[in-house]
Amino acid sequence: MSAELLTVTQLNEYLRMTMDANPFLANLSVRGEIANFTHHKSGHFYFSLKDETGTLRAVMFRSAAQYVNFRPENGMKVILTGRVSVFPRDGQYQIYVNLMQPDGLGALYLALEQLKRQLAAEGLFDEARKKPLPRAPQTIGLVTSPTGAAVRDMIDILGRRFPLARVVLYPALVQGRSAPESLVGGVRFFNDQLPVDVMIIGRGGGSAEDLWAFNDEALARTVAASRIPVISAVGHETDFTLCDLVADLRAPTPSAAAELAVPDKTELRQQLLGAAHTLEGAIEGKIAALRTAVKDLAAARPMQNPQNYVADKRMELSYLTQKQEAALDMLFLKQKNSFAALCGKMQTLSPLSVLARGYAAVFDGQGKAVCSVSGLSVGDRLHVRLRDGVAMATVTELAKGD
Repeated sequence: MSAELLTVTQLNEYLRMTMDANPFLANLSVRGEIANFTHHKSGHFYFSLKDETGTLRAVMFRSAAQYVNFRPENGMKVILTGRVSVFPRDGQYQIYVNLMQPDGLGALYLALEQLKRQLAAEGLFDEARKKPLPRAPQTIGLVTSPTGAAVRDMIDILGRRFPLARVVLYPALVQGRSAPESLVGGVRFFNDQLPVDVMIIGRGGGSAEDLWAFNDEALARTVAASRIPVISAVGHETDFTLCDLVADLRAPTPSAAAELAVPDKTELRQQLLGAAHTLEGAIEGKIAALRTAVKDLAAARPMQNPQNYVADKRMELSYLTQKQEAALDMLFLKQKNSFAALCGKMQTLSPLSVLARGYAAVFDGQGKAVCSVSGLSVGDRLHVRLRDGVAMATVTELAKGD
């Protein structure tokens, strides 16, 4: 019997169909260590999965790779879930990965540290972006499990410390694969549908695996983007999650979160009593000061004998009037003497005074003063100004010199 003659491509296609028809290979999980990892610019992951003695080629297309919440690295141990088939062109079988998750808690912590560094670089842990808590919230939202000691403790403490506040519970899953989505829904509920003054998100203590839902990236980003101040209280005092780091305030326990969220009514009462006492003392001091001022005014002389006070003021006004009149008289006399002195000087300097002493002023026909014989001619008509009048003259002779 002769063997079937096939091309390479036909054989590869046959093997592919055979493997695709095998239900065991259609959906399986395999554990190993990443090697030769490449993150292609298209978004696909290409790598190998190996153990001590074997190697398996693997590919994870972008549609599935985008949901991986950690950065795969060479040497990282992972668990892959997907189907095994043959790539006809190369004739090599490989696993087409639908789901990748770290293998073991150590790998989970590695992925968590990677995510921490990324969120820190984006500024989600910065204190400057965190919102202050209201001093006396009227409505408080709780995002936690509706069962268990944590929620009962928070409700009891809130009711005891500040019974005026209304407490609204959003029942959320706090553990398991669906917990992150449930917690995100709670934070969004209080932001979008039922606004509260402050929100507490958290749960009681547990193992690291139990608290892992609070390390979810989507939850961390939702808490960081919340318009409402968020207090994170996950586990015990030594437990830290991403939710704690991005929240506006981290409480070591759910009970401590309730105490931080509201003031204590007893302390408020003492503060109000103290403020009332201080205000009362201030008012009494002010009244006493005003009473003393009124008493002093009543004892003053004008209030005791108003007529004498008016008489005194009248005398004071009369004295000031006389003083002002004397000052005005003195000023008038001084100005009068000054004026007389100026008149005397003017009289001394006046041309008329010169004429009165026997001198005369000579003017030509145009009325210009004649100061020299050089400007005159025989026959010119002159006006001679004397002390008491004007004489008309004619030049008959000119002589220079004295």
